[in-house]
Amino acid sequence: MTPAPPLAPDRPLIPWALSFMRPYRGRVALLALLVLVQIALGALEPWTLKVVVDYVLSDHAIPAPYGPWILATLGDSRLTWLIVFVLAGVVLQIVNQFATAYGMQIQVDTGQRMVYDLRYRLFAHIESLGLNHHITTSTGDAVYRIDVDSYSLENLVLSGVFPLVTSFITLLVMFGFLLKLDVTIALLSLTVIPFLFLSLRYYASTLSAQEERVKELESSLISHLYETFTAIRLVKSFAREDYESARYKASGQKTMQARIDVTWQQALFGVAVAAITILGTALVVIVGGLHVMRGTLTVGSIFVVINYLGAVYGPLSAIAHTTGQLQGAVAGARRVRAMLALTPETVEQPNAIDATAIEGHVCFDNVSFSYPDGTEVLREISFQADPGEMVALVGLTGAGKTTLVSLIPRFYDATSGAVRIDGRDVHDYHIRSLREKIAIVPQDAVLFSGTIAENLRYGRLDASDEDVENAAKAAHAHDFVARLPKKYDTKVAEAGGGFSGGERQRLSVARAILKNAPVLILDEPTSSLDAISEEIVFAALRRLRAGRTTIVIAHRLSTVRDADQILVLDGGRIVAHGRHEALLQTSSLYRRMCARLSVGKSLDEPETVDELLHAAKEPVS
Repeated sequence: MTPAPPLAPDRPLIPWALSFMRPYRGRVALLALLVLVQIALGALEPWTLKVVVDYVLSDHAIPAPYGPWILATLGDSRLTWLIVFVLAGVVLQIVNQFATAYGMQIQVDTGQRMVYDLRYRLFAHIESLGLNHHITTSTGDAVYRIDVDSYSLENLVLSGVFPLVTSFITLLVMFGFLLKLDVTIALLSLTVIPFLFLSLRYYASTLSAQEERVKELESSLISHLYETFTAIRLVKSFAREDYESARYKASGQKTMQARIDVTWQQALFGVAVAAITILGTALVVIVGGLHVMRGTLTVGSIFVVINYLGAVYGPLSAIAHTTGQLQGAVAGARRVRAMLALTPETVEQPNAIDATAIEGHVCFDNVSFSYPDGTEVLREISFQADPGEMVALVGLTGAGKTTLVSLIPRFYDATSGAVRIDGRDVHDYHIRSLREKIAIVPQDAVLFSGTIAENLRYGRLDASDEDVENAAKAAHAHDFVARLPKKYDTKVAEAGGGFSGGERQRLSVARAILKNAPVLILDEPTSSLDAISEEIVFAALRRLRAGRTTIVIAHRLSTVRDADQILVLDGGRIVAHGRHEALLQTSSLYRRMCARLSVGKSLDEPETVDELLHAAKEPVS
């Protein structure tokens, strides 16, 4: 993939867009050469008609120095002249068509390469943005920018700026020929320019804002689709298909009407431009006809004038039309540049080191974290976890457990304090190198489309078939995979559809086991497992823990009891820490949580009046 030019947020839009053509200088140069050939051929084409009309079909003598040369070459047979000059005109037109077709092919080829280069860059850049961006920004908007707005640069440069330059050159060449033929007609042909300029100025000012609005509405429509189909289970469980269809219809009609309004404005603009050029042509034909009637201009010359007039008004109309259509491309290019201007999630230190040799000593030193909006999530967190140990994080929903573990792989960066691995701040490591040494099992197992083996190899791309199978056995996933007709070559439906929640979770655990990283983060990895499977998976995790640092977010008593150290979080702080037996004696909050977990109640379920009164008698330590 050709690397894209670096982004300069304060750079004017057109030069920034043109910079994407640098990798294709050769193609652009060839395209420019073909355009010049087309202009030259277009300038020559009407002269064959003039010769036929004025010197073959009439009695006019061919002026010097062409007359003697034509007589010497073709003789004095007018039939021969007719055939030769008509064929010459045909050849010029056919060659022009070939040049046009080849130029179009090069333009499309170059444009598509630019589009896919930009799509790759946008995809990679959006991937690099922080989790906070992905949480707060619609997925549909990102998809729209990659899929639709990526065409804006091709539309702006190759279908916009390039035709404008071509039209301007054509205008100069054809106007020069008009001046040579008849100064009055040439100057008269320019009378349309002020009217075209006023029309362009009026419509361009209104179309720009409308194009921006249409793109926002279309992006929202895509976002609505993603939102609905992602939550399709919820939609069906509440029988809200008709409600969602009505919402989509209302949003779609609004978007459709906005697009129709823009198209209508563009159509009116086209009518205005056509009307201006038609009136200009009529005026020139009248004046040219008067010149022919007075004998100052030949019939063949008036054909040349009309042809050149079309060649002059054609570029003028193209400039006007293209400038009007460019408003959509400009709107898309602005959206693309705005996305590329967003700062990636993390910035590496210039002297960042590789994390290949880390052993997994994790230390939080007085760490606090706040979101960009100022919401404080963690306050003065300090603890240490060494290889071979398992640290469990417990607490009510919103206590900051997931945010805390997210600081280790630098999904977020601490606001203050330091997160260290093997005695070095995580900022000192290359980000990708650091994350290669951390295996994560999320609470909601995520599977990609592809085979089961490909999903497990996501943990380690070079893993052998034997490694994949051993990891699946360790996660208690091999038995149900082996019962499938294609076993590990079984295709996984989107988001893991077709597997139960427990099966997806076991595959997720197997993927982490296969990664074999020194730091293991588990977000309640057994929440979807039955008691027997849970015990088998934890037996595998106990073996996996040997020599590794394991940090687990725990909501089940079985998970907590197995930990070497338990951190009780409340309101973003560690309010108690120790082993299970000790915390039962020292922390009333921990006792309350364990009591509720032991009877199978969620920590977020409302308590009975008796439970609340009993809990109120005990201060939370």
